Amino acid sequence: MKALVSIITPTFNSANYIAETIASVQNQTYLNWEMIIVDDGSSDETENIVASIIENDKRIQFYKLDKNSGPAVARNTAIEKAKGDFMTFIDADDIWFPAFIENSIKTIKEQNVPFVFSSYKRANEALEFIYSDFIVPKKVTYTDILKSNAISCLTAFVDIKSLGKKFMPLIRKRQDMGLWLQYLKIIPFAYGIQESQAIYRIRENSLSRKKSDLIKYQWQFYREVEQLNLLQATYYMLHWMYRGFMKYRN
Repeated sequence: MKALVSIITPTFNSANYIAETIASVQNQTYLNWEMIIVDDGSSDETENIVASIIENDKRIQFYKLDKNSGPAVARNTAIEKAKGDFMTFIDADDIWFPAFIENSIKTIKEQNVPFVFSSYKRANEALEFIYSDFIVPKKVTYTDILKSNAISCLTAFVDIKSLGKKFMPLIRKRQDMGLWLQYLKIIPFAYGIQESQAIYRIRENSLSRKKSDLIKYQWQFYREVEQLNLLQATYYMLHWMYRGFMKYRN
């Protein structure tokens, strides 16, 4: 029996996209997976769409939170339920290429590393490739991620049989970065697959695209989550601001 892969998917009002996301999981060349979808209080047709798909694919599990609690709570709920040897993430509006899981496991074995991530294509809501691909570095360390988070939830792939389960900090933004840093405190680096393995859909109203309060959240993350001193936080903040500007250029 091949190792089980647990796929973590939070969703909130994703009726327009979630069927396409699930289809990209179902089209994987690697078949032994469980997809754990946690709905964060959607008010649209998300639940009905997922329910119709689950009827024909019991590898998909669906849970709904009593109230909107944020993506960290939704992801942590799924992580708690995960039973796999590997854990990976895909949000309810993104897409994997068919060999994503297979290539991630292959890289973990070939490179003898427990944490890998990949480059990805960037598209608008209509899946038009109006942005350049985001090409990840071959390796990132703890300090690299503090400067610029090159690991997307879309492609992070962790050997939890080796590293164990860890959970995201309960913050509104940057919770994924908090999880990667927990792993990078106990391993030297995560390994980057430079060939694009997925499509990240950039939505105009998504949390990640609202710029007005990103600086505040990033600063709070350095000071309150990672507990960096003032000098350290300022140093990494300057790096983050510059690299963030470069990342989102067309």
